[in-house]
Amino acid sequence: MEIKEHQINSIKIAEVISNEIIIKNAEDGLDLLGNLYYQGFDSIIIHEQNITPIFFDLKSGLAGEMLQKFSNYRIRLVIVGEFEACTGKSIGDFIYESNNGKLVNFLPSTTIALEKLKI
Repeated sequence: MEIKEHQINSIKIAEVISNEIIIKNAEDGLDLLGNLYYQGFDSIIIHEQNITPIFFDLKSGLAGEMLQKFSNYRIRLVIVGEFEACTGKSIGDFIYESNNGKLVNFLPSTTIALEKLKI
């Protein structure tokens, strides 16, 4: 796993880069959040392929549990991916509602994620 640092104005953004699944459960998400929080990052970008597919099944509760932790720490999160496999109404609505807010977003590219995190 590599952490690529982006700096936009005074915002310190961590982009997590890996060829494997990093977040397999809520504890993995909390560990990543805690490590990056204590390194002074304000926002985190992680790629869809680095998160277990179970995350995108809202019935599992993983998304809610993990995103609550990000909310508690007030750390912005962008999950970058294509999300075509997320065809269910619940996950589609969840992504849509998240993208209307600022704390958690699901976006198609790192470039767009960095633009969103500027705001």
